[in-house]
Amino acid sequence: MKILVLTNLYPPHNIGGYELRCRDVTESLCHRGHDVSVLTSNHVVDEGIKDEVRDYQVDRRLQVHGFFGHPWRGIRDLVQLETTNNALLRESIAKFRPDIIHVWNLGGISKSLILTLQSQEIPYVFDVSDHWIASSLKADVWLDWWNRRKTSLPARLQRTWWNFEGQRRRFDQEAPTNPLSHIEFQRVYFCSSKMRRITADAGYPVAHGEVIHCPVDSNRFNGAPSSPESPVKKLLYAGRLDPDKGIFSALKAMCLIRESKGTTLTVFGDGEPDYVSGLREFVKRNQIPVTFDSASYDEMPAIYRDHDALIFPSEWEEPFALAPLEAMASGIPVIGTMTGGSAELLRHGQNALTFEAGNSPELASRIRTLVGDPALAASIAGKAQREVRQRFPLPVITDQIERYLIETPGRWVPTPLPNFHAA
Repeated sequence: MKILVLTNLYPPHNIGGYELRCRDVTESLCHRGHDVSVLTSNHVVDEGIKDEVRDYQVDRRLQVHGFFGHPWRGIRDLVQLETTNNALLRESIAKFRPDIIHVWNLGGISKSLILTLQSQEIPYVFDVSDHWIASSLKADVWLDWWNRRKTSLPARLQRTWWNFEGQRRRFDQEAPTNPLSHIEFQRVYFCSSKMRRITADAGYPVAHGEVIHCPVDSNRFNGAPSSPESPVKKLLYAGRLDPDKGIFSALKAMCLIRESKGTTLTVFGDGEPDYVSGLREFVKRNQIPVTFDSASYDEMPAIYRDHDALIFPSEWEEPFALAPLEAMASGIPVIGTMTGGSAELLRHGQNALTFEAGNSPELASRIRTLVGDPALAASIAGKAQREVRQRFPLPVITDQIERYLIETPGRWVPTPLPNFHAA
């Protein structure tokens, strides 16, 4: 198949696991003989990062609005941005002539692109692995401005005038202004049942969507579980440093296990400077054995193998977190919360130890359990690694995605985009 990938960020300019998974799946499909092309944004994580050499094209020209440090724009500035992004999508479709369009994360870029896809009547598939539909779609400035019923007087006057003089109709031909109710989700799959339920509860017709869990590259993330006699001393946190990730709960738990001499926690991650400073100050003030570090994605496999257990204290509705998957594949036990999609991966006492989100005393108790019972830690790690290697390796998940993509054209029902005012 000819597959056009549409997404907001693409490695090496990535900020999280969504983009890395998009890259891994896209390249796996390419290696299987599919012809792929990527259309993504011009956002640059670091000017010093050089792009990778690939066997497929990556077009980095879409413009970002209001995300990743880019400023929010008013409606007049958005006219140009929306028109440009939609023109780039049409250009990519005309040049590449895809059989199908694989839509990943559209956070920070024009949601009107979805409406343009509908007008092209080419089959498209959504990969939903975070809250961008449930939380961000309604907040899209362009579509909201044209369709919001209750708005400011200046906005109403401007909208009325543009409607009167025919501007909206001209804009709509370049960058659709339809209401969200016109967006079709014929073909969509989610990284977890929880993510599907969250999106459906937000009011979108996606209950029919499939669940295809996130993969892990078990060739990169590998290692032998420790022996039943090996002590559990070196704990690891890997991820974003943010209140909803629960890192503060982990630090408070470290205060509660002072009697476990030699037990340390290394924190790999980054976040807002003020928040990170607060975490460091807490560690210093309480004199707990916690150190902060950073690492590239390529360095993480060795870091997992160099630690005895992963602490995963997330307190938000995780779509389907990658850190526990990577730790399990690497052969180290996980102590984690059951928020969001994590409940579809972690089973207490079998392939992990779990605790209630935000409950630092319970986390401290779980740490004591592993520290005091290395044989349990080895058993949990071995069981988790076998399960992850069987259920979640990249080739297995790519099989499921590839099947879904191949089936889509035969099940696709073209639905013309309604007129923008036919809400």
